[in-house]
Amino acid sequence: MRRARPLLGTFVDVSVDGGAADDMTAAVEAAFAAVGKVHRLMSFHDPASDVGRLNRDAAAVAIAVDPWTHEVITAAVDLNRRSNGLFDITVAPALQRLGLLPGSPPADAPSPIAGDAIEVLGDHRIRFRRAGTRIDLGGIAKGFAIDRAVAVLRAHGVPHGVVDAGGDLAAFGAVAAPIHIRDPRNPCRSIARIAIANEALASSGGRLDPFASSNAAAPAVIDARTGTPACGIVGATVRAPSCMVADALTKVVMNAGEDASALLDDLRASALLVRSDGDIRVSPSWRDSRAA
Repeated sequence: MRRARPLLGTFVDVSVDGGAADDMTAAVEAAFAAVGKVHRLMSFHDPASDVGRLNRDAAAVAIAVDPWTHEVITAAVDLNRRSNGLFDITVAPALQRLGLLPGSPPADAPSPIAGDAIEVLGDHRIRFRRAGTRIDLGGIAKGFAIDRAVAVLRAHGVPHGVVDAGGDLAAFGAVAAPIHIRDPRNPCRSIARIAIANEALASSGGRLDPFASSNAAAPAVIDARTGTPACGIVGATVRAPSCMVADALTKVVMNAGEDASALLDDLRASALLVRSDGDIRVSPSWRDSRAA
């Protein structure tokens, strides 16, 4: 059974196998409900979402959020520390300046980006330490949503499946899923094929609108040290035990390149990256890849 729906700013595709049709239908519906919940909680565009409420009020008072939002922000703060600031969800004002998020950045937005601007508190509360701080969870929430969908499918007894949201995906079960990795410079071309089972894969690179052009635009990944788009690396693919970790680490790899190897190892992840000169590199722990 395979179903797809527009969520998270892309199409979410759920494929399952190995169960009775009615049971798989119920499982897939529950998986989409989990993804929809993440979409509602963590949308930058919705002022009523947890992210919208935090961006409006968290510099003045601690804001209680859903446990899922609290979990994602806690993970983001930890990864900010582990990556020496290369992963930072407070890049929202920089994305607004580049026209990649709606609205204008606040006049008092910290510049350069303030990596220690978020305070994670008990009782699922979040507070911003600096006025003008704005967050965007677009670099981590999609992976979290995929992980939640997989957890729901497993809880419903589905033995095998794949959840894919715009190329970020997770596979579970005994059967490995064959995956082609696209060339970030020419998305119509595959540069490698791999097989994943009980793990996740995420990619970052140039933005692609297949209705407008077959060519990828410049990457939308921001270097938190400068507040400007990452350069030097045009695409990164990370495989990791969870899609949230894979999703977030693609941004670190886009900024740090091969210098991210130690962090990848710490998080049991590996990466394939494409440099701006076309050179393709893999981290030492990358496995099971072949030229396409």
